[in-house]
Parts: sequence; structure tokens; C-alpha cells
Amino acid sequence: MRKDLLQKRPSYVLSSVDNVLRLVQLLRDTGGLRNKDAADALKIAPSTANRLLSMLVYRGFAVQDESHLYFPGPALAEPAIEDTGTRRLVLIVQPHLEEAVRRYGESANLIIRVGTSARFLSTVESPHPLRVGDRQGAVVEARKASGGKALLAELPRKTLERMYLGELAPHDQRMSDAEFDAFIAELAAVRRRGCAFNREAIETGVSAIGVAVHNPSGRGVAALSLSAPSSRFERIVTGGAEQFMRTIAEHVEDDLAGSLSSE
Repeated sequence: MRKDLLQKRPSYVLSSVDNVLRLVQLLRDTGGLRNKDAADALKIAPSTANRLLSMLVYRGFAVQDESHLYFPGPALAEPAIEDTGTRRLVLIVQPHLEEAVRRYGESANLIIRVGTSARFLSTVESPHPLRVGDRQGAVVEARKASGGKALLAELPRKTLERMYLGELAPHDQRMSDAEFDAFIAELAAVRRRGCAFNREAIETGVSAIGVAVHNPSGRGVAALSLSAPSSRFERIVTGGAEQFMRTIAEHVEDDLAGSLSSE
């Protein structure tokens, strides 16, 4: 049976959802977009276009430069996750994230690495009014995220060279030899300590601690992070967060091994 290449418009259209999807298409096809251009293209008020674009920025589908021009964000360029076990991973990790939030009162995240990117699969938010918000679905540079660095520290130097020095390295993340040597030294410190830190490398005023989670064969498959406003971060570090997060990771590893052995 022949299938039409262009889909028919649904009989019931959610205009706000449709506008967001059209903005994603405009960003993909034009490469750059101003708020006024978006409003004109969708025939909506500039204030409405601004709110929609702000949500795309928040979820990583758009970025805005200093001239207020919007460009496609990292989420638009990322390939789909091929590992179908991520849903099970989220279910296994969820109670441990909740335990971390109960213990320290800060937001906890589950992160995986895809190439040079770190993806947030799940977040349990802090109950504080001033808190690090939901990061689920966000895509950031792995070398800047605490969980991303914890996973990169698991890789051999040759692999890291291909990722950050070779022709396959993303243009905006390619390192000089000096930068790479400093990065290797940082990852060596992560391995010795058993955790990684991000002090405002991704977002001003936000810091995090991350630890790797391993599958039964010893391969780092995910990371857990505890993120907090920088004003409270040193308190959780001096309060034993490093050891606590390592212990939580061990519990997740035990649960992962148990789930695989029961199949």
C-alpha cells in the first residue's frame, strides 16, 4: 500500500504545540531566527514567540547569542539513543535519586554519555524554592558536566584523543595539545577521587558533584549527579556528599546486576 509522504493535518490541532514544532522546523531550516521573524512567520504576538523560544532554549532545542539571535540547540543535532535499556535504567535509579534528595535537599540527576555529549535522563528536584530545576532531556558538553566528566574518566587516552583531538572531534570542542594534556590530568584526578566536580562550568551559580555507575562487566554506563546553587554547594561537599554519592552508585550497580540476573 502506498503511503503519503506528507501527513494530513489532524482534525484537532493544539495550536501552541503546533507553533513550538514549527519553530523547531524554522530553526532547523533557517539556521538563525530573531524573535520578530518567529512572530511574523507564525502570525503570533512577539511576546508569545519569546515565551515559546525561551522554552526551546530551556530544553536545549535552541540557543541564543549576545545579539538575541536564536540558533538550533544541541538537542536538535543529537542522534537517538540506540540502547533500549535506558527505560529500565531510569526505573532502577529513580529511588536512589529520591534518597539523595532526601539526604541533602538538593536536585539529583541521572546522566548518560553519547559521544562528547552528556544527556540528562531523569531529575528529582530539590524541595527548596531556590533550587536547580528539572534537567530531564537537556544535552550539554560531557567535559563540562560533573557526570559527563565522571564517565569520560573511564575511557582510555586513545579514545579521548579521537574524541577531542582527531578529525572526528566536534569543531567547537576540539582541543589544543595543551588543553588536552590539562584535561587528561583533570580526568586522572577524577579517577583517583572517585567523583567529578562542575563548579559553574555549565550555568552561573550552579555547581554539581558526579559519580559513574558501572554495569556488571565494569563499564561505565551512566552517572549520578547532585546539583545545587553554588551558595550551598560547599556545605553538601563538606557534609559527606562524595562518599554518599559513591555509595548510592554502588547500590545502583547492585540493582542493575540483580535486574540482569533475573532475566
